[in-house]
Amino acid sequence: MSQQDLKKQVMKIISDHRTGVLSTVENNKPHSRYMTFYNEDITLFTPTQADTEKVDEIEKNRSVSILLGYEDKGQSDTYVEISGTSIINDSQHLKKQFWDESFNKWFEGPEDPNYVLLQIQPETIRILNNQGEPPQELHL
Repeated sequence: MSQQDLKKQVMKIISDHRTGVLSTVENNKPHSRYMTFYNEDITLFTPTQADTEKVDEIEKNRSVSILLGYEDKGQSDTYVEISGTSIINDSQHLKKQFWDESFNKWFEGPEDPNYVLLQIQPETIRILNNQGEPPQELHL
């Protein structure tokens, strides 16, 4: 499969699947949790509170890993494994762009100073479980 076809498939998976697993590093060990993801091209964003463990962990070690796409019955789902780096982004423009009314459970609105986005810049994206094919890597 060409790199262009791989990128199209990656884009479809990350655009069609909002729930995934984010792993950060805590005391040199993985720390994983489910998150909601949004994207602009292959850059991912996930909303969080500024005063959480994951923000502290990212401030100490920017390395993250994400799994997206494994949501149906599991055995035949194609999914992506993303390794990259994350920063905390409090851009008002992006906070409004990705705001969802369901966030009202945690935030007072898109201007809430405790509402931030984790911005993940992929360094490696692998497509796995793709119709019996071996894992394929999108070169970035």
